[in-house]
Amino acid sequence: MTAKDIVVKFYESVAILSKNYLQEVLHEEVLMDWISSKGFVQLDKQDILALSKEIRLSYYSLRCEIHQVVAADNEVAIRYTHYVSTFENPDEELVLATFSATWEIKDDKLYRGYQMSHLVI
Repeated sequence: MTAKDIVVKFYESVAILSKNYLQEVLHEEVLMDWISSKGFVQLDKQDILALSKEIRLSYYSLRCEIHQVVAADNEVAIRYTHYVSTFENPDEELVLATFSATWEIKDDKLYRGYQMSHLVI
């Protein structure tokens, strides 16, 4: 599987909702630098797993729409939008945020991530 395939599969599968899949796809030494509307945060594997749990508890559903993917060797850049449905209104889908991210793949796993997001809700 290419680096691009790994990243696309991660986002298409909405892997952030699956603790088991995250354990499989995240490198043990994964770090993600994230600049969001709340500021800068650096997440390690345990932080990403905690974020996954928070998202699962906060939303009824989550969907990712990929807009662009560019890859070179073991690095992949991706632009995407996350859509969510709330428990209170599961039939209405809302844009949660738009993202731009780059990932370095090591040992066929997500190793270093750099992400910027813009909250829409």
